[in-house]
Amino acid sequence: MSDRSPGQEKRTATTSKGARRRAAILDAAEKILFEVGYGELTMRAVAVTAQARLGHVQYYFPSRTELIAAVLRRTLDRSLDRLAPLFADADADADADADADADAATHTPLDAEGLVRQLLVDHDDPRLVRVYAELWALAGRDEIVAAILRTFYSEYQDQVAGFLRARNPALPDAVCQARASVFTMLIEGSALFRSGIAAHRTEAADAELVATAAALLD
Repeated sequence: MSDRSPGQEKRTATTSKGARRRAAILDAAEKILFEVGYGELTMRAVAVTAQARLGHVQYYFPSRTELIAAVLRRTLDRSLDRLAPLFADADADADADADADADAATHTPLDAEGLVRQLLVDHDDPRLVRVYAELWALAGRDEIVAAILRTFYSEYQDQVAGFLRARNPALPDAVCQARASVFTMLIEGSALFRSGIAAHRTEAADAELVATAAALLD
C-alpha cells in the first residue's frame, strides 16, 4: 500500500508521463538530426516523427533553439557517460598496478594504446560522426551550440587531465591540461578523416594516430 496521498500519486503519474513525452520528443529530434540533418529539424517535423501534437512539442520546448540545445546536451552527456568508465577503469588499473608493485623498482605500464583504441570506437558509428560534423558546422554560426560544445570538450579534457594526474602525480597541472587539450584535438578531429567525410582511413595512419595519442598519455 502506498504511503503517498492521492494527490501525490496523481502528480507523480503526471510528472512521469511528462518525462516520457519529453523524452519521446527528444528521441524524434535526435532521429531527424542523425538521419537527415540539422536543416530538416523543424518543430513540425519533430511533432510528426514523435506522433505528437505541435502544441505538445512547443509546450516542452518553446523554440527550435531550445529543442536543439536539449538534444545536443543529451547527446553529449551520453558521450561523457561512455568516456567516464574508460578513464575510471584505467585509473583503477593504475592504482592496482601501483599497489601490487609498491616494493618493485618498476611496474607494468598501463596500456594507453588500448585506451586510445577504445575511444576511437565511436568513429565506427557513421551516424554519430555525422551528427558531430553537423554540430561543429552549426557551432560556427550559433553561439548557443558553440557554448554547449565548449562545455562538453572542457569536461572531456578534464577527464583526460585527471587520468594523466593519476598516472603521473608529479606532472605539473599546466602540462596535464595542455596534453589533455592536444589529446582531445587528435581523437575528436580525426573523426572527420577516419569516417570518410574528409578522407578515408588507412591502417598506417591509424597506427600513427594511436601511437601519437598514446604517447601523450604516457
